[in-house]
Amino acid sequence: MKDILGKLLGKGPPPLVGVDIGSSSIKVVQLSRAANGYRLDGFGVETLPENSVSEGVIADADAVSTALKQVVRRSGVTAKRCAMAVTGSAVITKVINLPADLSEEDIEAQIEVEAGNYIPFPREEVSLDFEVLGRSARSADLLEILLAASKTEHVDMRRDVAELAGLSVAVVDVESFAISNAFELVRHQAGIDAAETLAVLNIGSTTSNMIVLRGNRSMYHREHSFGGNLLIEECMRRYGMDLNQARFLQRGDKPPEGFEDEVLEPFRQNMIQQISRALQFYASSSDYRNISTLFLAGGGALIPNLAETLGDEIGVSVELGDPLKNVQLGPKVNARQLDQVRPSLTIACGLAMRGFD
Repeated sequence: MKDILGKLLGKGPPPLVGVDIGSSSIKVVQLSRAANGYRLDGFGVETLPENSVSEGVIADADAVSTALKQVVRRSGVTAKRCAMAVTGSAVITKVINLPADLSEEDIEAQIEVEAGNYIPFPREEVSLDFEVLGRSARSADLLEILLAASKTEHVDMRRDVAELAGLSVAVVDVESFAISNAFELVRHQAGIDAAETLAVLNIGSTTSNMIVLRGNRSMYHREHSFGGNLLIEECMRRYGMDLNQARFLQRGDKPPEGFEDEVLEPFRQNMIQQISRALQFYASSSDYRNISTLFLAGGGALIPNLAETLGDEIGVSVELGDPLKNVQLGPKVNARQLDQVRPSLTIACGLAMRGFD
């Protein structure tokens, strides 16, 4: 964010702590430059109280800031400036076309004039920013402009939470853009050609984001209302557990007897159906191209054998998405703890990388 009060897609100098506020947990990542790319200097995951965040909206700022303060203290991160993201119903993104001969100042003025055509809220209630994507594929006389807008109250709430936790917000990004940013690193690490089309399904607690990338461009994005919490809810129902007890998989605890056949396998099959439906939505879009690899990210990607089973069902190569796979580990990083949460750090990693833009 160039100006935290009025911009959504700005940039700031390193180091930044990437702070991902999800529905059930907060994840933080801090990176620095290293000879082979990046070094992971600190990371952490902290569970959030139930209902403190709902559909991307912070409902209990005190509870969220307390959790953020705890995870910062335990994670080993040292930076005091952070990057955060808005998501879901809290943000609107749209690609528009404007004449290619406009300067950045003219583009900004034009967007301000036409903002009401794109945003269903009064202009004074919205934080708005844009990014020039490049020439339009349809006409060399047009520029594609990525417009991002969020109600200012959502941006301000994240700033307030960060400040209560002792951090200052340098960047407010959009969650789907942070995922795309992290997967630029995955693409380079894996040697995936820029001409190939890859998809990322970030499986959160209550929602999942399907993003299709070609080179460094996001070709498609859609949010779907399924996530890993369904497994926790089924464990609570079947075994009479409370919320904390039902999170045994996240802690690496031994599951109840019969869990694999009675709960996990039916849940896995339900997830495969939901993911197949998400792929069908993409296949029916105007931006459809054959996907070479589907990467699973987010906490839901850690569901045992989901990637392997899904790949067999849909006939596409499916892999766990891990932007930190070949990143050097700092001296304070616990490699064993990192291995337990790698895919869930995707958004936080993408946000931390904003410090190097």
